[in-house]
Amino acid sequence: MAKILNRLEKGICYAALGLLALIPVAEIIIRPFNGVIPASLAIMTHLFLVVGFFAAMIATKSKEHIFIAITQYIKNERLKNILAIGANMISAFVTTILVWDSISFIKYGQSGKRIGFIPDRVFSLVMPLGFAIIAIRFALQAPVKKFKWLPFASILLGTICALPAITKLLWGFDLPEPFLSWVNLSYDMAFDIKLPVILLLIVAALSGTPIFAVIGGIALIMLQSAGGEPDTAPLQIYSAFTDASDLIAIPLFTLTGFFLSESKAGERLVNTFKSLFSWIPGGMIIATVVICAFFTSFTGASGVTILALGGILYTILAEKSKYPERFSIGLLTSVGGIGLLFPPSLPIILVGSTTNSILYFMGLTIENNIIDFFLGAIIPGIIMVLAMIAFAIITSRKVKIPVEPFELKKAGAAIKGSALEILLPVILIGGYFSGILSLVQISAVSVIYVFIAEVLINRDIAIKKVPQVFFKAIPIIGGVLAILAMAKALSYSIIDSQVPEHFADWMQATISSKFVFLLLLNLALLVVGCLMDIFSAILVVLPLIVPLGYAYGIDPIHLGIIFITNLEVGFLTPPVGMNLFLASYRFKRPFVAVCRYVLPFLLIQLAIVLLITYVPWLSTFLPNLFN
Repeated sequence: MAKILNRLEKGICYAALGLLALIPVAEIIIRPFNGVIPASLAIMTHLFLVVGFFAAMIATKSKEHIFIAITQYIKNERLKNILAIGANMISAFVTTILVWDSISFIKYGQSGKRIGFIPDRVFSLVMPLGFAIIAIRFALQAPVKKFKWLPFASILLGTICALPAITKLLWGFDLPEPFLSWVNLSYDMAFDIKLPVILLLIVAALSGTPIFAVIGGIALIMLQSAGGEPDTAPLQIYSAFTDASDLIAIPLFTLTGFFLSESKAGERLVNTFKSLFSWIPGGMIIATVVICAFFTSFTGASGVTILALGGILYTILAEKSKYPERFSIGLLTSVGGIGLLFPPSLPIILVGSTTNSILYFMGLTIENNIIDFFLGAIIPGIIMVLAMIAFAIITSRKVKIPVEPFELKKAGAAIKGSALEILLPVILIGGYFSGILSLVQISAVSVIYVFIAEVLINRDIAIKKVPQVFFKAIPIIGGVLAILAMAKALSYSIIDSQVPEHFADWMQATISSKFVFLLLLNLALLVVGCLMDIFSAILVVLPLIVPLGYAYGIDPIHLGIIFITNLEVGFLTPPVGMNLFLASYRFKRPFVAVCRYVLPFLLIQLAIVLLITYVPWLSTFLPNLFN
């Protein structure tokens, strides 16, 4: 039975993700014949909802939800065990409340409209089902030895704290006494304990509790303390998936990145750039930076690039090209993230979507298309790439690197071998920036394209191995989408309580200079980049930053690029920069040694961040030109 349920769970998730890729491509094919797929957008957004929850369920099962990694510094096993139990119990508690709130939302918060021929309530059933399975899995995973019942007490407590939703399910809006008094008391208690609970959840986040559970817990306590209906959080979670269609590109581009990383595309690109540039002094440095930027732009995660390409690039740099180990590891670690500034970067999509949502919540008519954020990131991205190449070549001039003569035949063969990978960004960027294809269509094309290229043509991935590629991508997708959903509820609660406006007023009263604010923003975002992954930071921190940027007259596109570049550099900042740990793991070198290797490259990137911050023209020129 367990195997059947496991296959069913994966099958539904894979099928929904596959349909997300096939429907837009089918629309492109039938467009010249004036053909349309009825209700295609509504179908895709609700399939997106299904993918989000099933991927989150799988991420829970495989213990791959995103969390802050400070607990790795704790050496005491007993303390780590206690923290793990607490993290699982808090996660089970929060998701249990959301089970009951979601059922209430389905009963009272939906109109019963049809998505195609299926009622929307059928799709929405995935919410209570998903939260229930996630809660049970967290309880089962708690490393309890003696009191096996203890984790399940958090599910019981969550059910008790879901009293407003349960009573609403039983009696609707006319509650009998004494239940009405009890519900009012729960709202009063939520108001009284709001601050201690939020502080507790922040400590829990630092102790290893998954970010999505912490965000969801804070959203729930803020909404209940403000007297909100129990349906409010599920409504925001539902709308996070069904309203913002551009976000469908996130799982599709992630899947594209995993098809590329699991194939031999990296090796082919390395051979191509080596044949093209190895005759130039520093040619392999150019190749390394460009290839890393290419891969990161598709995966959206610099860590994946380090893990997927670190080995082969290190072999070429250190062993074949004879660059020093210190230099090779420092370069590979530091350039893992620069692709975040190039399309189809997932962080740029999230920054654009989140910024527009916050401006809308603030009642402002300012809205920039996602394409404006892509355009705004191009010049800063090119500057970052050129700076890293120039610095790397200058610092390596002391090392006499043998150059290889250029061989036209060898270069032609290498280009022919990697032609499909080289054409991919050309097709996608051309299709998107020309306006022929939408962002979702581009992401769908990318999945189908790499599937055909790597599975059917190059045959790097056997047909029977394709589900394994999905399986590796799904936990990443689930972790990101779980945070995205919870962050929408938290953003609503924060904006509804007018926290950003009050914070902006306080900042303006305290700091009058725009330039001082930007400097403090840089420092704060470096810290955030050290502690949080980029997706969590965008969805949690950006809603607080956007109103501040507006108050100081900073262009939203410029602010978004500042945000991404600072977080990118934060991944390299000791003592807890995520890429430092990944590089230590990948290259099997001590963490402190990796920090020393990265330091010169980190200083150059910090200088570029300051340049991007204080010269807004770099981020706004192309959007203004095209508009």
